[in-house]
Amino acid sequence: MDFVHARVFLLFFRRCFTISNKELAVNEQIKFKEVRVIDSDGSQLGIVSIHQALEAAYAKDLDLVNISPNATPPVCKIMDYGKYRFEQTKREKEAKKNQKIVEVKEIRLGLSIDTHDFETKGKHAIRFLQDGNKVKVSIRFRGREMGHPEIGLDTMQRFAVYCQDAGTVEKAAKMEGRNMLMFLAPKTGK
Repeated sequence: MDFVHARVFLLFFRRCFTISNKELAVNEQIKFKEVRVIDSDGSQLGIVSIHQALEAAYAKDLDLVNISPNATPPVCKIMDYGKYRFEQTKREKEAKKNQKIVEVKEIRLGLSIDTHDFETKGKHAIRFLQDGNKVKVSIRFRGREMGHPEIGLDTMQRFAVYCQDAGTVEKAAKMEGRNMLMFLAPKTGK
């Protein structure tokens, strides 16, 4: 075993087992005969054999990463894969931190709800909508109440009108089994 192959062998074991690979093929995991190589500074080295590409990467003490396996020929880039994964994880965490999780809050109304109870539940729904959450409004029909869905529909429409300043009707009131459901979404322009 000559000096160059011994160095490649040692670098392979040093680099491949310290990096956890999730989706991209790195170094010896690349199984193509020829690849298009992009250097670490972004310049193209052209189409070369996998052995020449690996030697070029190892000469710079970097990794050969298969960034586009479906291209013809596959595109590989010489880069520090550990640094690349770190930056990618950092970007994912930042994106996750910035996204808003919308919860669905539920308000249950009765078919013969009193005025004060109606206003209290309406105020709760308005607060939920102002916080940016969606609201699921439901009425459960019991016994003979099933024969009068129009009363439930009227109650739902009154509730939608009561909450119209804070939200809009995303899904109109509809019977689903013994329940009537309606969804309210917050208004976008606050």
